[in-house]
Parts: sequence; structure tokens; C-alpha cells
Amino acid sequence: MLDSDDEDSSSAASSSTVLSDRMSVYGNEEMELNKDNLLDEAVDALFEKRGATREKALSRISEAFSSNLQHEFVEKKFATLLHQCLNSIKKGSSKEVSLASHAIGLLALTVGEGDNAREILDDSFTPLSQALKSGSESSKIASLLECLAVVTFVGGNPEETERSMQIMWQLVHPKQGSNVVTIKLSAAIITSVVSAWAFLLTTMDGRKLNPKDWQQSISYFSSLLDKNDRSIRIAAGEALALIFEIGILEKFSSEGEGSSDGSVQEGNKSKEGLMHIQGLRAKILNQVRELSAEAGGKGSAKKDLNSQRNLFKDILDFLEDDYTPETSMKIGRDSLNTSTWSQLIQLNYLKHFLGGGFIKHMLENDFLQGVFGFTPTKRLLGGEHHMSSAEKRFFKSPNSAANKARTQFLNKQRMLSEGKNIGHYAVNTGDGDG
Repeated sequence: MLDSDDEDSSSAASSSTVLSDRMSVYGNEEMELNKDNLLDEAVDALFEKRGATREKALSRISEAFSSNLQHEFVEKKFATLLHQCLNSIKKGSSKEVSLASHAIGLLALTVGEGDNAREILDDSFTPLSQALKSGSESSKIASLLECLAVVTFVGGNPEETERSMQIMWQLVHPKQGSNVVTIKLSAAIITSVVSAWAFLLTTMDGRKLNPKDWQQSISYFSSLLDKNDRSIRIAAGEALALIFEIGILEKFSSEGEGSSDGSVQEGNKSKEGLMHIQGLRAKILNQVRELSAEAGGKGSAKKDLNSQRNLFKDILDFLEDDYTPETSMKIGRDSLNTSTWSQLIQLNYLKHFLGGGFIKHMLENDFLQGVFGFTPTKRLLGGEHHMSSAEKRFFKSPNSAANKARTQFLNKQRMLSEGKNIGHYAVNTGDGDG
């Protein structure tokens, strides 16, 4: 990673060739060490002044974290990686912001629940919020939203989750004021906001939500079902299905049946609210029915049209008969199954975020396995299986149980060998350890 344009471009062009050459010369363990070295170099490159150098480094980091579980690397350089990525979000180009956002999300999924995940959310929330308010490019906004959604999903409590959802909501419904500039949002940004918002809603308990805060969102999503953009309609449909599943409308209805203090005025307000909710539900049902049978428009892609029809047929079945779609996805020798809208939305969102690394993470990422209640066969059988490179490194780690037992054995040998030639003993021990 050098500063000159020529050196920087030639370095990037040859990196994959260098790695493949090393792979052909060295064994698997040596190859893993070289990968770790390349990752170290990529993090060091985040301190470089040239934006292009940092962008290339962030791409390599994201690729490494997507394709493998980088637990050992995280133990060494967690704080460094996080704060350099946050610096990129604060000062970098739109491309650098997008790459850094993705890297932070991957870092959160790698560390899983715990203190590190909370630190990621605590340190990232303000920079991400500020970047979302100041940005306008669709790809940049989408990456920032995905990052905020993922780090909140992993490390947030209910209050922090609502806080993140509120930040997302303000993008499509900015607070009214004399200093608020209203800009027309692209279809891509609206879709990203609705998808990220719904993804976080999957973690919330509908019984504890305030109805007054939700009536506006339901009306808004209903209005999105009438938009021309199909991606917006699909995202809004999934959000509404989730809202029905967690019982928010039912909560409205139950609270509307009585008044807060028994007064006639409050009772009338409650009845009006209940009638509004019932009317809104009937409207949404009609919209869903129409979209499930849409004939399609000029130039509409058949695949997208079929996706919309299938989705809204599922939503219609759910609203009318309480039937939720069941899905199954092959992960290695096993199947990952979903049976609720919440699980389906989580699965689709995380698949999209991880891309080609989703299968690898599902097979080895304890946090994601816990999210979906998925246990690979090798974990169940307890029988022989080929250890992954990560497992091999774990057993060689100074803190591993296997290594501690080995150390205890060697200590006993040293105690028995007191009085022998120390130099000769050291040489023999070196040979035996290799």
C-alpha cells in the first residue's frame, strides 16, 4: 500500500496473483497465515492519506470478513478496525463511506452479542446518524442504513432499537420546522429505509409498543402500496405483513374499545380511532388483493412481477386465513427453515447483506445460528469431521483447552528432567514441539 498512483494501482492489480502464487507454494496453514498478513496490511492501509488506497483496503477487509470468520484478527485489532472505519465514514468519499459501513456491519456479525457489539453500536450511532442526515446518494444511504440496522440488530436493546428506527423514519418523514429542507427521495432510498426499519421491527415486542407512534407508519406503508415502483411496493408489503403478525393493529383495536378515563369525549375519540384502524385494515386488504393479481405494466420485468404476485398472495393468505409462508434453504447438509414473516425478513436481509458469505457464516457463525435456531449436523453428531482452518487455529491458540493440556504435560516433563543438561533439554523440546 503506497502513496503514488502507479505503485498503488500496480499493487492492487498484482495482489490476487501474489496470493495465488503463495497458495501454490505453501500448505494450507501457511496460506492462512499469509491471508492474516494481508488483512493486517489492509488495516494498516486505512491510515494512508489517499482515499483510493483506503477504499481498496476496505474492499479487502470486507471480502475477508464475508468469506471467513475472523475471530483471531478481531481479538487483536477490533478497536483499530472499528475506529478507522468510523473515520472513513466521517471524512471519506461516498464510495469509502459505503465500504466502511459494510465493514462495520460485518465486524458486528463476527463478534456477535456481547460487550464488543455494544461498543460498535455506541461508537457508531452518532457518526452513522450524522452521515444519514447529510447524504443524498442512494448507494451511500443504503449502505449506512444497512450498517445501522445490522449493528443495532446485534448489539441493541429495545430502547436503542427504537432509537435507530426513529432515525430511519425521519429520513422519509422529517420533523416539521422552518430549518428543515424537504428533498424528494429516490425509490431506492425509500426501499432501503422501509427494509431496514422492518428488519429491526422483527426484534421488537408488539405488546410494548405505543399505538400513537405506529398509526402514522401503517398509513404511510399503505400509501406506498400505490407507488409505481415495484421494489417500494414489495418492501412496504413485507413491513405491513410483519405489523399484522406482531399484532400492532390488534393492540390498536383493544385500546380503542375503552377510554382512558371513562369520559364521553375520550370514549368518542377511542371509537373514532378504532373505526379508523378498521377502515385502514380493510383498505390494506383490498390493496393486497389487487397487487396479488396485477397484470403488469409496460416494460415490467416478468421475474419482478412474479415476485410481487407471489409475495402479495402470501400476504393475502395470511390476512384472510392466518397462514404464514414457510421457506426452506439448503445450508451444507442441513436445511434452514422459516415459518414466520419475522424470520423470513431476517433471512432475506442478512442474505442480502452477507452476499456470497451467507452460507459460510451460517455454518460457522454462532450468533447467526442462534438467530435462526440452526445447528449444523457436525455440531449435533459429535463425530469425526474435518476441522476448519479457524478451528485448527483455535486448538493452536495459547488459550485453547488442548494447548493448556499440552502445556501441563510439558511442565511435568520439565520437572522430571531437572538435573539433566538444560541446553540439551531445550533442543529436544524444540524438536518435539515442532
